[in-house]
Amino acid sequence: MLSAYSFSAVAAEFTLEQVRDYPYHTSLTASAQGSRIAWSMEQQGRRNIWVAEGPDFVARALTRYDQDDGQELTSLRLSSNGEHVVYVRGGEHGSNWETNVPVNVLSTPLPPKVQIWSLPFAGGEPRLLGEGDNPSISPRGDQVAFLRDGALWSVPIDGSTEARTIVKPRGSVHSIAWSPDGSRLAFVVSRESHSLIGVYQDTATPLVWLAPAMANDASPTWSADGTRIAYIRRPGRGGAPEPIMTPAVRPWSLWIADARTGKGAPRWSSPLTLLGSKVSELYWAIGDRIVFNSYAGGWPQMYSVRVDGGDPVLLTPGKFMVEQSSISPDRRHLLLTVNTGPEADDGDRRHLMRVDVEHASTQLVTSGTGLEWSPVVTGDGRYIAHFSATAQRPAFPAIMPFKGGRAQLLATSTLPAEYPQRHLVTPRKVTFQSADGMTVHGQLFEPRENRGKRPAVVYIHGGPQRQMLLGWHASDYYSNAYAVNQYLVSRGFVVLSVNYRLGIGYGYDFHYPREAGAFGASEYRDIVAAGKYLQSLTSVDARRIGVYGGSYGGYLTAMALAHDSDLFAAGVDIHGVHDWSASSWISGLRKERYEQAPDAAEVSEIAWKSSPVSAVATWKSPVLFIHGDDDRNVLFSQSVDLARRLEQHGIKYEALVLPGETHHAMLHSNALTINRAVVEFLEKHLRAGHTPQR
Repeated sequence: MLSAYSFSAVAAEFTLEQVRDYPYHTSLTASAQGSRIAWSMEQQGRRNIWVAEGPDFVARALTRYDQDDGQELTSLRLSSNGEHVVYVRGGEHGSNWETNVPVNVLSTPLPPKVQIWSLPFAGGEPRLLGEGDNPSISPRGDQVAFLRDGALWSVPIDGSTEARTIVKPRGSVHSIAWSPDGSRLAFVVSRESHSLIGVYQDTATPLVWLAPAMANDASPTWSADGTRIAYIRRPGRGGAPEPIMTPAVRPWSLWIADARTGKGAPRWSSPLTLLGSKVSELYWAIGDRIVFNSYAGGWPQMYSVRVDGGDPVLLTPGKFMVEQSSISPDRRHLLLTVNTGPEADDGDRRHLMRVDVEHASTQLVTSGTGLEWSPVVTGDGRYIAHFSATAQRPAFPAIMPFKGGRAQLLATSTLPAEYPQRHLVTPRKVTFQSADGMTVHGQLFEPRENRGKRPAVVYIHGGPQRQMLLGWHASDYYSNAYAVNQYLVSRGFVVLSVNYRLGIGYGYDFHYPREAGAFGASEYRDIVAAGKYLQSLTSVDARRIGVYGGSYGGYLTAMALAHDSDLFAAGVDIHGVHDWSASSWISGLRKERYEQAPDAAEVSEIAWKSSPVSAVATWKSPVLFIHGDDDRNVLFSQSVDLARRLEQHGIKYEALVLPGETHHAMLHSNALTINRAVVEFLEKHLRAGHTPQR
């Protein structure tokens, strides 16, 4: 029996273009002195730098790039005095490989270049500093260090002379860190089996190596007086192959070294546990405290330990996640993005928290049903700059007093008059059980009007280390998905955005589950549970449930269609992974060498069975494949291979191939093309009057 629901009865409240042409603001930064801030904004493919200055914080565009050309703006920096803005134009910095290789989505005969630019905060024409990436401005404000071809380069910030190579070691340089007085540079150089931290003073002085060892050193962080450097040390690569499927403890230690002599010693070592192995973000705070983020207590939280040793202090107690952090210019406070607050659903939101490092006291500085992230303290210590969004309004930069209070939104004039804010629904948080008892989280988007049985869609995020939220997202990729989900709802769909295991925001056991991914695909049970949850809703036509997602979400979409075509009537697989058995996907599986991990044969078999390609014979539902052929996160060949297998089994599919496009739809017109294709395919196969293939 066909559903009584008809798409022809749906009045178009807004167009896909209207909901997708929102301004996307990102890369917020502040000068170390004064109250100047800068950020980048993309709208309809035009990417530009914006700035503002206290106390009025009137936003203005600093650059005038006026084409949808796919050239992203990254590594945005303000000089310490706020006089100059530096940024990188070009490349694909969200990729897994070739981040600094040019992107040529316009298919010009000669590709663009990845270049570093500088311009005065007051305004003017951008000045080219050179080809390169990852710029870092000296605290003196006169020089910019950057990376190119694995070497360390330097150039005057005003471009008055050409850039020159200052360090060219064997290996590849990364992780630049200036000393507080701007006289020296610390950096990491990777050399296959190990990595070292070096200190550069000038071209006439030999490099200083910090306690070189058969180890991997990372995250150099200077003391306030510039005499010492803190860093993380892990064991070097090598040893007999370990079991691949058994999670291994990767201990780390905190080292402190003399920046002049290189002599160093360990001051604290992590617990020998899986949870204690996870560490990120190192700060040298007031009172000679080293602050870091660790999963040691079951949640990613901030800890501090004194440089003279002792037990670390948990700065942020509670069952919540610290996702982002920054430190105030005086090194006394941390500003954090967390998923906690007084509301019951704040686990699926983002709010800001301030932490007094000396007294280990915390204060939530934002709350409510909105979302806030990316906090930075202005150089004068008076304001917190951040991004602010709601369920209906995309993110805008905002300013609030340092101690908290009402936020002032900036650049709101960039929101088009046609943006359909009043028509957007507020998703609600839902939970349901997977077959093995795992509690699965999601956001349910429902049309406002009750019009009988509706088609429904499960949206699956990528990553998989992501969390979808009860509002507009910090990521451009997931802001786009949120807009598409809102548009699907306006077209009469019920949409369930599912936060499956492997995602962040719900603790260690959810983030690092057993038998997941290539080792058993346990997270796919959560996708089945999402489909069955939709079937249980009285507003949903159980025969018309679709599925779509990108990247890891594309992988799980393909799993859904291959294993459960009776549940999922159609799907859109956007640049998904389809064959885990390729050794490049599995760390430790080295088919080219004699010595193998003890479970290598078992891993290969499980990886194959955990892949959509192994279940093509039971695939019945129609699918649309979408993939850019310059994808640097998932090989384009993964989609080509699966498509050929479907052809060999007589299974029809549709495909949208985007030449020169990457994983992240760098061209706005391509993003619209992809979005239209998703919506049109789901409408075609889930509308009333169409009999789903089974």
